[in-house]
Amino acid sequence: MLGNIRDKLVLIVTSRLFYVAVVLVILFSILVQRLFVLQIIRGESYNENFTLRIKREKILSGTRGTIFDRNGVILAEDKLAYSVTIEDNYDSNDTKNKDMNDTIYRLIRIIEGNGDKLDTEFNIYLDENDEFTYAVSGRSKLRFIADVLGQNSTEDLLLKEQNMPASDLMEYLCSKERFGIGSYIENARGGYDFIPMEGYTNTEILKLVSIRYAMSLNSYQKFIATIVAADVNERTVAEVMENKIDLQGVDVVEDTVREYINDPSMSHILGYTGKISEEELVQLNASSSGASEADNYILNDMVGKSGIEQVEEKKLQGKKGKQTIFVDNLGRVTETGETVDPQAGSNLYLTIDSNLQRVVYKLLEQKIAGIVVSKLRDVKDYDPEEENSAANIIIPMDDVYFSLFDNNVISIPHLSSSGAGVYEKKVHEAYLVKLESVISLLDEELKNNKTVYNELDEEMRKYETYVVTMLQNQYPEIFMANEVDPGNEIYIKWKAGELPLTDYLREAIARGWININNLGAAEQYLNSDEIFEALVSYTEEKVRSDTGFAKCVFEYMIKDSEINGNQICHILYEQEKLIDKDNQLGRLDSGEVTAFEFMKQRLTNLEITPAQLALDPCSGSTVITDVKTGEVIACVSYPSYDNNRLANTIDADYYNSLTIDKSLPLYDYATQQKTAPGSTFKPVTSTAGLEEGVISTGERINCVGVYDRIDPTRPPKCWIYPNGTHGELDIVGAIENSCNYFFYEVGYRLSLTAGYYNSDVGISKIAKYADLYGLS
Repeated sequence: MLGNIRDKLVLIVTSRLFYVAVVLVILFSILVQRLFVLQIIRGESYNENFTLRIKREKILSGTRGTIFDRNGVILAEDKLAYSVTIEDNYDSNDTKNKDMNDTIYRLIRIIEGNGDKLDTEFNIYLDENDEFTYAVSGRSKLRFIADVLGQNSTEDLLLKEQNMPASDLMEYLCSKERFGIGSYIENARGGYDFIPMEGYTNTEILKLVSIRYAMSLNSYQKFIATIVAADVNERTVAEVMENKIDLQGVDVVEDTVREYINDPSMSHILGYTGKISEEELVQLNASSSGASEADNYILNDMVGKSGIEQVEEKKLQGKKGKQTIFVDNLGRVTETGETVDPQAGSNLYLTIDSNLQRVVYKLLEQKIAGIVVSKLRDVKDYDPEEENSAANIIIPMDDVYFSLFDNNVISIPHLSSSGAGVYEKKVHEAYLVKLESVISLLDEELKNNKTVYNELDEEMRKYETYVVTMLQNQYPEIFMANEVDPGNEIYIKWKAGELPLTDYLREAIARGWININNLGAAEQYLNSDEIFEALVSYTEEKVRSDTGFAKCVFEYMIKDSEINGNQICHILYEQEKLIDKDNQLGRLDSGEVTAFEFMKQRLTNLEITPAQLALDPCSGSTVITDVKTGEVIACVSYPSYDNNRLANTIDADYYNSLTIDKSLPLYDYATQQKTAPGSTFKPVTSTAGLEEGVISTGERINCVGVYDRIDPTRPPKCWIYPNGTHGELDIVGAIENSCNYFFYEVGYRLSLTAGYYNSDVGISKIAKYADLYGLS
């Protein structure tokens, strides 16, 4: 028996399987030993090392400094608020875009349903024709397109990309490869068929894209949340928190928003804050070279965009804090660590007296309105070029009526809306008849008459000019204006008005300035005549829905009395631009007052302001300084704007209305406009005359009203002429009476060289003394 056992052991040991088994046992033992070391002996150490590899620092922004006026009145401050945010913590799979878009769409409905607004600052907006339009132009537009398309430089853009319409760029952003905004239809394979941009209105698409684009800017650091809406009310907070379990990545956080004094007179001085742009990021960090990390700017920072907020950005911006966080491989925060609290920015005290500022703004508006009212005349035909004096210029009432359309006080799209009033509908019906007549005339002119531009009447010239401008500016995918050769003979003649529009358009087709592919003509039309027909048809289709062209039509409808003042007055009430007080409309309808008198009273009462009309004059400025200290105590620019609607979350519709407002409310007339100083400069001229010895303190000059020593054909006049003259005045009397004639003579004498008049000599002498006064 022992022999049998021995034989079996020998057989096993000499077998190949034995050696294999030994090797497997040894390897398994090594594996167990390594697992024991990794998990038991060094498990904690390896876990810490793993955690360190995904350690991140979250930047905490400090509050901006408060701005006060000279009396300690708060003009701008940070206010505690709640913001709705979203993080991209979605799994990367086939339904990521669908899931994220569904969440954002639901979130938008919650936010707007409770009366709050989205943080949708984006470089594309919807114009009055509900078409996507760029909010920037020139190099800023190219930079934006390059960023969207993922190009490092604008020079890398192809020509077709440089001319890409906003609608095409939006279509690209909605594509499956980018944000996948559209309809997802289940198919037989268990997946989805995607149709871009379907199932949403243009307004909804714009909101979705703007939020997704903002999120994409943080794609490399997903733990940083994107603000969807700032300063939301309690109802929004409650509804978001109630539905948070179904709103993946959505949260409500404490935040600060910038709040300004409710006073338009302060808007230009204070300016407003907004999210930093990439250009500002580079510029501000370059100016902070050598500063600590806490002074550097990051992409989500709020910075001053204009006014004191921009000029004193470095003082107002606080120092950043930081918080150590740990995130997993999906960018989700798993643990928080050490925190360094941020520091608030410095407070600023201005020399401005806000009470005086407010009063001056109102007085300035009243003064401008008074000038407009004094110039109003109930006439139609008037040529201002025939007047040789600004004092005699008038404002025809028809210009007032048209300005209400031209400056968007009266909404043209609303005339055809379902909520249009009785007078709106009547005017719109008349407009449609006129529009078809105009299009018919344009069609006949382009195809048959072919009249030279300069030989057309004023109205037809206006229409043809607008058509060309519209094609080149609004439809670069059709008319590639940057391809036009300025040396082309046909182009030169067209610019000079020596050719019919037909010849110019045909030349544009022949030279390839018209993209026939986007006309749909490449396959359907075989020759240049048929391509021209397609271009004319395309143009006529576009002008039918173009608000700018509609304004041209309304201008001549008013001139031809196809629309009257009574109708326009009623439309202002139907569109709620005016409120009927004391039965004013009843007096108008009864004939007690005419439309002219009615509108004049509305202007007098400032129910309609000079800024709304945007007729000259519609703007002004006032600067008041303390003569003892030189401090500026009031600096007013009219018209102004509401900087609270631009700060933090920009109101895109409001901002766009400001950019197209013809009174230029964003422009600071007090500090940016170059304006002749007028009579306030006369003390400088007096000093130059006395110091240069061309006049003496006792010398008297006889003011006769008209100064004809230089140009008898168009002589300048004293302000008092023709109602009188100042007679003989010394320099004190000349300053006291602000006599233009006296200072014309002083300027003339300063310009004499060896008995000959040289204006450059006089100007250089006056500039010398202006410099000594610190006014150069």
